[in-house]
Amino acid sequence: MTSERTEILESLISSTTRLVRIAAPATGRTMSSATARTLSILHSDGPMRNGDLARVSRISQPGMTKLLRSMQEEELVSRIADVDDSRAWLIRITPKGVNALVEWRRDLATAMGPLFDDLDADDWSALERTASLLEARSRTEVAFA
Repeated sequence: MTSERTEILESLISSTTRLVRIAAPATGRTMSSATARTLSILHSDGPMRNGDLARVSRISQPGMTKLLRSMQEEELVSRIADVDDSRAWLIRITPKGVNALVEWRRDLATAMGPLFDDLDADDWSALERTASLLEARSRTEVAFA
């Protein structure tokens, strides 16, 4: 990959991270970024074992265990039997977890809205194309292939 392309990707990563960091407090919600990330992974990739979820989420397995305990108490996730290994459990997102994730994303988008009010139709088309490209490239099974 060329240096210019690397710089574009670096800018994209830092800008999107900054946008979420700016918008999150404006939502008034208290959901942690770790909870939102975990719900997002489970929503897009389906049920996972604790260790796999910790690896994909980039936190320690004990940290994930603690986070999942809290998320289970809030009924955002639940444990189900792993049909491939009767000794193991999978973590899945619950309907309440899906609703919390959808609301979180909607609130973030609403909070970001004023930052984009001045964009014209061409800019919105560019953002739409970029969002489609990012979505296609950001699924875990694609990213880790």
